[in-house]
Amino acid sequence: MQSDTLTRKQPLPTKTYALAARAFLAEIRRNANDAWYQLQDCADGFPTLWTTPGNVIALLRYLKHKIPHPFAMLYDLTAIDERLRINDYGRPQGTQKPDFTVVYQLLSVERDLFIRIKVPLTENALSLPSATALWPNANWYEREVWDLFGIAFDGHPHLRRIMMPHTWKGHPLRKDHHARATEVDPFTLSDEKQDREQEALRFRPEEWGMADHGEDSDYMFLNLGPNHPSVHGVFRVALQLDGEQIIDSVPDIGYHHRGAEKMAERQAWHSYMPYTDRIDYLGGVMNNLPYVLALEQLAGIKVPPRAQTIRVMMAELFRISSHLVFYGTFAQDVGQMSPVFYMFIDREKLFGIVEAITGGRMHPAWFRIGGVAQDLPEGWDRMVREFLDYMPARLAEYEGMVLKNKLLQKRTRGIGVYNTAEALDWGITGPGLRATGLDWDLRKRRPYSGYEQFEFDVPTANGGDCFDRCVVRVEEIRQSLRIIEQCLNNMPSGPYKSDHPLTTPPAKERTMEDIETLIQHFVNNSWGPVMPVGESCFPIEATKGLNSYHIVSDGGTTSYRTRIRTPSFPHLQMIPHISNGLMVADLIAIIASIDFVMADVDR
Repeated sequence: MQSDTLTRKQPLPTKTYALAARAFLAEIRRNANDAWYQLQDCADGFPTLWTTPGNVIALLRYLKHKIPHPFAMLYDLTAIDERLRINDYGRPQGTQKPDFTVVYQLLSVERDLFIRIKVPLTENALSLPSATALWPNANWYEREVWDLFGIAFDGHPHLRRIMMPHTWKGHPLRKDHHARATEVDPFTLSDEKQDREQEALRFRPEEWGMADHGEDSDYMFLNLGPNHPSVHGVFRVALQLDGEQIIDSVPDIGYHHRGAEKMAERQAWHSYMPYTDRIDYLGGVMNNLPYVLALEQLAGIKVPPRAQTIRVMMAELFRISSHLVFYGTFAQDVGQMSPVFYMFIDREKLFGIVEAITGGRMHPAWFRIGGVAQDLPEGWDRMVREFLDYMPARLAEYEGMVLKNKLLQKRTRGIGVYNTAEALDWGITGPGLRATGLDWDLRKRRPYSGYEQFEFDVPTANGGDCFDRCVVRVEEIRQSLRIIEQCLNNMPSGPYKSDHPLTTPPAKERTMEDIETLIQHFVNNSWGPVMPVGESCFPIEATKGLNSYHIVSDGGTTSYRTRIRTPSFPHLQMIPHISNGLMVADLIAIIASIDFVMADVDR
């Protein structure tokens, strides 16, 4: 399928992100209803508009359909429990402090601009109209807000829990909900409770929006997962089948939910770093990057060039590692058994480099606020050079094994197709978006960590099917090799960490030279740094799409609210749209092509 006309539009001629933000604010002042919004300044520069529950849908509709160069994507939707917040945080004058705030984040790929819409709510009126008529991916986001905060969305087609079991009491991201099991009575399981839990697990098709029969036939219902090799983790798809044809499919998530956002509220800023590694657990230090960038943006920390380049090199190594896992398992899921073994061998070679540099392999938790944990070790350049010399021939061999395999092509071409407009509607980012023909990569459009200094291409395809999603990722491996080679050839000298007082920890060798550094080292390693009051969000182009941490600081040593926006969450939501009407075997290829990690979905 060819991409729609949106892909052929030229982006606005803005030189910087700040210019794009100013242009948007000037435009909305001229054309929007003044009663719709009030402005707030935020550390991340996202234009932030406060509106009322009665005006929110009108404002969202204007931003998606009526403004030139519209905000086609609902990038994220979450909430904040404001009741324990102490410090003023830039709320517009004249607005009363809310009990809860619902936060919408929108993205315009034509403007290269993110914006934020905030809606204040009081505890006795926790409801908003649903945005599912504007964006289909609002469905899961609104369910998550209801599940974790207890905020209802009027008109939602199926408002029920999504992360927590249906028998769960309370809403876990409220401030009055416990964070640790030790804060409540010990767990007990009476016979009555066990029966109640078992009954809650009973599958009733009508509760999933399914009918048990049609005019001409009775349907069969099949649970794919939550434990099955082809669903790559604890993920379930309830299928309604007529023979082998999929009549309806309902993804069911939450089996891997560990409360990662709740954990952030009780961890010091730097001690939360290892938790980020476990989100997209194939992405390694790529997960650290949006977290530290958001904190550095909030605190005004300038990262030295050497640290930035090291971060880019390590992030691209993990992009290759993640894509190798995808490449091998994608081939395996459609019937090729050999490629995954070869590709895991290459991944092990890459992990040898990661281990030599960081001391860890899959989860090194190696980035730090202001830089990285330590400098590059002696001999790192030789190991990286050997890998760069080794990998291109392997990729050429894999192309013959996988991409040129006629059976794989027949299984994946024309399957799971969507175009650019559909991708934006569903919140699809990363390779899945670029496979529709849209040349949009955050490393080019809104460069961070020095990416503007690197030469690389943005791979695209035009079919928007399973095969093209694989082709784009394979070419991204080659582009990552280009970036890594430039890091190798142009690694700057200088410090590997900022000397800002909020970096964690300061250079240890200086702690015995002056008392100020010793105190800083002690305080930052015991209590942790105190971040300024405010909020910051920093999206990056992660392995599977756009990933960001929206961090709210109340001026303490821990986060008041940390929101983790992951790419896999909206990606899985699209499964029914692109698989209904196809065969079960096609669904397996579709799931493989999405390249998700359940920890990235459930958090």
